[in-house]
Amino acid sequence: MDVEHRLGAFDLTVDLAVGGGLTALFGPSGSGKTTLVNLVAGLIRPDSGSIAFDGETWVDGSGRRFVPPHRRRIGYVFQEARLFPHMTVRGNLRYGARFAPRGEPGETLERVVELLRIGHLLDRRPALLSGGEKQRVALGRALMAKPRLLLMDEPLSALDNDLKAAILPDIERMRDEAGIPILYVSHSIEEVTRLATRVVVMAAGKSVAIGRPDEVLNVVPTAAGAMKSGSFLHAVVTGHSSDEGLTFAESRAGPLFLRATDIPVGAHIRAFVPTSEVVLATSLPDGISTLNRLKGRVEEIGDAGSVIMVSIDCNGDRVLAEITRRSAANLGLVQGMPINLLFKTVSIGAEGIYRTT
Repeated sequence: MDVEHRLGAFDLTVDLAVGGGLTALFGPSGSGKTTLVNLVAGLIRPDSGSIAFDGETWVDGSGRRFVPPHRRRIGYVFQEARLFPHMTVRGNLRYGARFAPRGEPGETLERVVELLRIGHLLDRRPALLSGGEKQRVALGRALMAKPRLLLMDEPLSALDNDLKAAILPDIERMRDEAGIPILYVSHSIEEVTRLATRVVVMAAGKSVAIGRPDEVLNVVPTAAGAMKSGSFLHAVVTGHSSDEGLTFAESRAGPLFLRATDIPVGAHIRAFVPTSEVVLATSLPDGISTLNRLKGRVEEIGDAGSVIMVSIDCNGDRVLAEITRRSAANLGLVQGMPINLLFKTVSIGAEGIYRTT
């Protein structure tokens, strides 16, 4: 994409190229994420510029070529499922198949049903489905059209945390098994952390950073006005305890205790730790419930107005902590000093863990 477009007083100027996997468009409301995917979908014609996909030009710089939406073979999943209420789940899925080119490779009904775990829903109508079930069916209908590209515009924003946790594994399977590139709009840093193979950070109609989540999201608070900042720890899963509801992992800075996941032992993960959840200590306290206790060294101390931002080097992983000025003075923080980092197991949600291998 290399396009410029104006909507009222808002200007979008984007020049970027992305590949396969799941690319998240991340940033605050009004940053241009939905406008960008609508340009890709062909729902908006850019004022100027070009868009190409897989060697095919959809919009050229001269303005003479514009491939209409129905010829781009794109699946689009919106915030609301938008299912046909008079059709069963099976009927909604088969409706998607009507748009699939004959003879093209792609997902079968049986495969989509298995991938999204909706076999028990096939004879129900949408009125009898939960929000998460509706979104699964909407995903399945998009896959049945055998799209070359999937666009997903905040598909989980209307769901509560439990429903999000239930559907995130389905999107992961689509990312890993369907082989279709995905553009995924979100302003949830946890969703992006778990799902994205690549992130495009949007701010004021421009892409200000692009790369892996652990490469670019540490700079999001200043780059895009994000509502939540945090850091990434890389680790290897070492075990599970169903009785305690825990998953164990080993990071570069020490053992990690996570809420129970189904990630297999030996898998490499990255875990998002919110900046506000990190507690610093010069010595490890007794009689405290916090399980995660990592070691690091103060790398940088920054003034962020009413608070102090402390960057800690945890044996190669950079972790940020946000503390008050009084706390910084009480700890006697100076660059290079050893420090302990404490945070609760529940600080790392299942939606904030990405399996890298």
